[in-house]
Amino acid sequence: MAPSADVVRKTVDAYVEAVAHGTVDDILALYAEGATVEDPVGTEVRTTEQAIREFYAVLEPLEQSAELLTCKIASNSAAFHFRLVSKFGENTFEVAPIDVMEFDDDGRITSMRAYWAPEDLVQTSGN
Repeated sequence: MAPSADVVRKTVDAYVEAVAHGTVDDILALYAEGATVEDPVGTEVRTTEQAIREFYAVLEPLEQSAELLTCKIASNSAAFHFRLVSKFGENTFEVAPIDVMEFDDDGRITSMRAYWAPEDLVQTSGN
């Protein structure tokens, strides 16, 4: 049985918050065992907890903010557009990917695919 739309939405909200302000463990807690991450689409799919942990670890020390722009939910899937603003020293960058996720019956993420390209990463302040 697919999770309810409310459960999926809560996971999406928690994911956006955790990416901006949480720890790697906060993010990984949202994933089901055996989950996959392809970010961005077209790169190597991360298929182990260790690979997913290493991927998100680069975000943890950064000063960031995130805003969910839109979210569409159907059955056990969600597609959402969000904005992530990251500071690297004096420089600020923004990216607004579209993430597509699938969820298990408990609302944990089984698959995440992020649609964005390097040219979508925009420097908004700094040098």
